[in-house]
Amino acid sequence: MCHYDNFTITKNCMKHIIYIITLLVFSFAAKAQTIPAYTADKLAERVSNPDTFYVVNFWATWCGPCIKELPEFEKLRTSLTGKPVKILLVSLDFKNAYPKKVTAFVNKKKLQHEVIWLNETNANTFIPKIDNRWQGSIPATWMVYKRMEYTNLFEGTISAEQIRPLIEKQLSLQ
Repeated sequence: MCHYDNFTITKNCMKHIIYIITLLVFSFAAKAQTIPAYTADKLAERVSNPDTFYVVNFWATWCGPCIKELPEFEKLRTSLTGKPVKILLVSLDFKNAYPKKVTAFVNKKKLQHEVIWLNETNANTFIPKIDNRWQGSIPATWMVYKRMEYTNLFEGTISAEQIRPLIEKQLSLQ
């Protein structure tokens, strides 16, 4: 216990205060999401688990419609609790924004989904690796199930109410 005699802090008390501050700093840092960099090939590999339905949203911190759409994925997550659905948010931010700006944005918005950064710059190379139907605009949402036996792609904003029935239909076909 710390005693303050005439506002003097003992050495032992100071150690306790520093220890508590250190714990607080590290606990806040532990909550911050580490955002890995992926190639398009690694992303395709990541969504290849046949038992999971993947909803992959492509967005950027500088894209107004993307930012406006992000809460829809939280609605989707809460409505599909307990189902084998994984939501990945793939940042297409420019290299100079990674990782600092992207991480700051994710923490500020308190995004709960896994966020990754696509570290490819040549859209003519990486887009066909993801989906040939994609014209390159964002936001874009790619859905993958059963090792790409089922895929769907939406360019532009989409709502949880539009995605949910598509997921539930595929999951019911198991």
